[in-house]
Amino acid sequence: MQKVSKQALTLGHDKNIGSYSFEEFKGMAVKFHGYPAPGLLIGGYMVEAAKACLPKETLFEVLVETKKCLPDAVQMLTVCTIGNQRMRILNLGKYALSIYDKYTGSGFRAIVDADKLERWPEIAGWFFKLRSKTEQDSEQLMREIGQAGDSIVSVYDVEVRKEYLGKSAMKRIGRCPICQEAYPEADGAICRGCQGEAPYDMPPKLGREILSLRSVPLREAVGCKALHDMTEIAPGVAKGVAVAAGQEITSGDLCRLQRMGRNQIYVNEEPGPEWLHENEAVKAFAEKIAGAGVTYRSPPKEGKIEFTAEYDGLLSIDVERLIRFNLCPDVMLATCHDNSLVGAGRSVGGCRAIPLYISRTLFDRALATLGAEKLLSVLPLRRARAGVLITGTEVFQGLIEDRFLPVITAKLEQLDGVVIDAVVAPDNSEAIREAAGRLIGQGIDLLITTGGMSVDPEDVTRKALLDMGIEEVLYGVPVLPGTMMLLGRLGGVQVLGVPACALYHRITGFDLLLPRLLAGKEVTRMSLANLSEGGYCLSCQNCTFPKCPYGR
Repeated sequence: MQKVSKQALTLGHDKNIGSYSFEEFKGMAVKFHGYPAPGLLIGGYMVEAAKACLPKETLFEVLVETKKCLPDAVQMLTVCTIGNQRMRILNLGKYALSIYDKYTGSGFRAIVDADKLERWPEIAGWFFKLRSKTEQDSEQLMREIGQAGDSIVSVYDVEVRKEYLGKSAMKRIGRCPICQEAYPEADGAICRGCQGEAPYDMPPKLGREILSLRSVPLREAVGCKALHDMTEIAPGVAKGVAVAAGQEITSGDLCRLQRMGRNQIYVNEEPGPEWLHENEAVKAFAEKIAGAGVTYRSPPKEGKIEFTAEYDGLLSIDVERLIRFNLCPDVMLATCHDNSLVGAGRSVGGCRAIPLYISRTLFDRALATLGAEKLLSVLPLRRARAGVLITGTEVFQGLIEDRFLPVITAKLEQLDGVVIDAVVAPDNSEAIREAAGRLIGQGIDLLITTGGMSVDPEDVTRKALLDMGIEEVLYGVPVLPGTMMLLGRLGGVQVLGVPACALYHRITGFDLLLPRLLAGKEVTRMSLANLSEGGYCLSCQNCTFPKCPYGR
């Protein structure tokens, strides 16, 4: 940003705030804000200083970087308010605001300039919170603010990003299936309050009715049909269905049921259309949950359906919807971790309705949270055609033997990938660019570079890739080992830069990210940040990865 000249900010350098004298604006502040807050008064000078830099007749908007006082100055001196969406608050904790052309984003940012507060000790004490309110000299503070005027303000030109321009479009409004209140459907399958963001306890509008079912003594149950699966457990040996739902109970079943502790039996009867049996409910849920590559068996057992992978691949879960579903009463869905490698036939999750009968209302609302898209899927891994670019002058000159290629090759082959070619290049940007271009020219779809990702003078691999025009660059991953990784794209070729730690550690961030790239799953800064919890490898003597917490 370039600093705007002081002459561009003030005309005549009087102490007015726009068309108001300082005392007039103080009175307005009392009426609007409740009292003449120092931040509001200084904010008035900031608003006018930035506004004065804009060409007249500019249709502008305002972005404020604090929730305290400054937004009120904007609303008092401009037509921009929170309600008409021409003022946005992006709470960065800074006492600053930007006024900009609503169509182009070109504008000016005003700040309280800390370097200019030396002449004004009372303002400095207030601004930096050097003393408590009781220790402040309020009258002197007001005098200094009035005398300083906009001389303590600096203004810089700024280009506001496109996503902050204009009003947000009106979104479709629906009724939350949990609380039944209206909310923007863009917030998800249920409202943000029911997702846990409400600052109060949500009212218990759902009701938690418990169906009263008729039971009979075991001796009278012969000839009746069991209402649900009855499970027999042999500790440490077996667990399974002894009597299935709908099965007619015979005299031969009585002793077994007694040993299971069953002295009363629910018998099959229809409770009414407002209730749904656990098996019918979980079958409906399963249809919404299982996507491509996920299968399940029906009818359910013990009111439960378990999901299995139909083929090898990467388990993909809409974690946000998973949580929303589990916020609904009387239902549950548990899964393996998102982004887990799974083999064909492996169990990946299980779902059930918790009570024997779920109310139709709760069922409908839980079903609504699942939405139209499938919640679970298995993404097949493509068979990578990789080029490996080994960097290091010491390797290029034959001073040491390369040990990277066998490591990379083995990890690729575990995922059915193949190394098309490997090239060694010295720590020289031009040589690295030439070698990378040669590999790309062989039709690879994945370029793996090794080394040159750290902070030494010889580590120039990242610079060379940037010089080649690498796009979608993500450098640095919050995992240990493997922090210095790089991801990006050169045309249609994925790029994965592997730091030297992969030579020493058996498992690094490379093992976490390679499957995601081969599955075609988007990797973003947010998804990398989510690796931070669980991203610290314990370096166990007997490594059990991926059956361990690393990367979960």
